[in-house]
Amino acid sequence: MAARSTSTTSASRQDAEQRTSTNGHHVNGRSRPTARARRSPLPSGSDPYQAENGDQRSADEVEAGIVALWKAFGQQRDQELRDRLVLHYAPLVKYVAGRVGTGLPSHVEVSDLIQSGIFGLVDAIEKFEPERGLKFETYAMQRIRGAILDDLRAQDWVPRSVRSRARDVERALERLEAKLQRTASDAELAEELELSVDELRELFAQLQMTSVVALDDLIGAGQTTSSLAETLPDDRAEDPVATLVDRDSRRQLAEAVERLSDRDRIVVTLYYFENLTLAEIGKVLGVTESRVCQLHTRAVLRLRTKLTEQN
Repeated sequence: MAARSTSTTSASRQDAEQRTSTNGHHVNGRSRPTARARRSPLPSGSDPYQAENGDQRSADEVEAGIVALWKAFGQQRDQELRDRLVLHYAPLVKYVAGRVGTGLPSHVEVSDLIQSGIFGLVDAIEKFEPERGLKFETYAMQRIRGAILDDLRAQDWVPRSVRSRARDVERALERLEAKLQRTASDAELAEELELSVDELRELFAQLQMTSVVALDDLIGAGQTTSSLAETLPDDRAEDPVATLVDRDSRRQLAEAVERLSDRDRIVVTLYYFENLTLAEIGKVLGVTESRVCQLHTRAVLRLRTKLTEQN
């Protein structure tokens, strides 16, 4: 029984060694992967930092993979290879967009800058020539920044010359305030800019279009937070309080007119609603104009008394 068990174990070990030798070279009792099983320098996935088995790649392996990817893209100009390069260098876009966005107004979204920068990155990848020995990151950052600025200028309704003049005025104000340690007057600012006071005021009128506030910016804090547009008065809108007061006054006046005598009510109606003169009312009532004047005065006094009583 012992001899049979020993022979069986020896046969199993020989079979295992034969299977191992088919997958790689047998060196010192350990199998080494063959060239077919070795890792390719070109990343198989979109992320060059990930190996085929999911492990993190070393810096040398990543660099070798990027070099191979650039070489393959230069030979084939395949869109899939370009997209893999875009994914690898995408952090550059976020970095440049963040730097550019620090000097922009709050209503400019960084996501919009990133979207513009992606187009610059794609353009940089398609026009880059690795054989020149230049570093791609330096070249790409310039193209990304240029694409972002071009898109911002295209969306700007203010001419570039006006923007440039606005920057000149800001720099001049900073210099004067630093030197004078106070707010500079228009005459001092005009002298600093080598302009007359009238020319400076015309320049201020041109720069008014650069001072724009987004109406959807939130103001306030807590539960009272609202947009700036909600705080602007509408001069053409009806005042609900005034409308309600006017409606109530008309109701009270109508009730007071109804309480007048017939002749007084006729005089008020013909004079204020039919726009007849006192002489015309006298002909309707068959009395003189002076009598109509007396009736009108009496009716107005009675209306005033009744309205005072109601209030």
